[in-house]
Amino acid sequence: MPKRYRYITVDVFTDRAFAGNPLAVVTDADGLTPTQMQAIAAEFNYSESTFVFPPDDRSHTARVRIFTRQNEIPFAGHPNVGTAFAIALMAERSGKATGPTVLFEEGAGLVPVDLLRDTEGRLTGAILTAPQPLMIGKTIPAGIVAACVGLEATAVLTSGHEPVIASVGLPFVIAEVTAAAIAAARPDASAFSDAANKLTFETGRFSIHLYARTPGRNEQADIRARMFSPRGGTVEDPATGSANGALVALLASLEPTASAALSFNILQGVEMGRPSLLAVSAEKQGGSVVRVRVGGCCTPVMEGEVLV
Repeated sequence: MPKRYRYITVDVFTDRAFAGNPLAVVTDADGLTPTQMQAIAAEFNYSESTFVFPPDDRSHTARVRIFTRQNEIPFAGHPNVGTAFAIALMAERSGKATGPTVLFEEGAGLVPVDLLRDTEGRLTGAILTAPQPLMIGKTIPAGIVAACVGLEATAVLTSGHEPVIASVGLPFVIAEVTAAAIAAARPDASAFSDAANKLTFETGRFSIHLYARTPGRNEQADIRARMFSPRGGTVEDPATGSANGALVALLASLEPTASAALSFNILQGVEMGRPSLLAVSAEKQGGSVVRVRVGGCCTPVMEGEVLV
């Protein structure tokens, strides 16, 4: 007889349903195998789904496993924010108190996530602290990036930095483009495949995160962004916390001073009809980025049971 596993879906980085980045959270996954989790994630067909297990260390909140449509990954942004929100919401419904911070054990390390509440104490979202320090990898020719996203090479700006692999738990190619290029970008799956064949990455991932600085403040955002990962099963992502965390960390590392603090509101997902607003920040001390945070609002959408 099939076993029932409860789930809740949450739209992350938005304060309204049917916007932001959707996430499915199986709130008690104890007993599921990796094969079953992968099948469930493919069934939900979201960019990621999470599975919550009892922690290995009882002082932590939970062990969380994150699956894309195709594979398990060690860390991601909106799954942590949405899972923390979902766990706290379910705990409140059952009359249990949730502290201000939850601690998740993940493949990339321990991820602290602070819960966000409004002035009346209502749960509104969460903000994570990245589990790994900034890691900067190889630079990627602007022409290759441009071909992958259907732009002219001149649309990729290199005065601040060349397109470069950066990670605070999950690697992305970070590239600055003109403001006009953000809306014009169109991922080319064959170009992605060609680029992946030419370039060798330690993780095997090849995802491109584009960003453009907005003149003034556009819909409360300092930066517009889009993320493409067709080889990973996500042609475009409505909101990518891990990529935007790597972005703010990279920009902090490029500040000319040994100490700096950067914070941005980043708007993503507009072209997909799922606008998402992410609050990101990075702190640099003694020439090194020491803290990266990514957060935003969450909205519950659906609940039910998976039969396995």
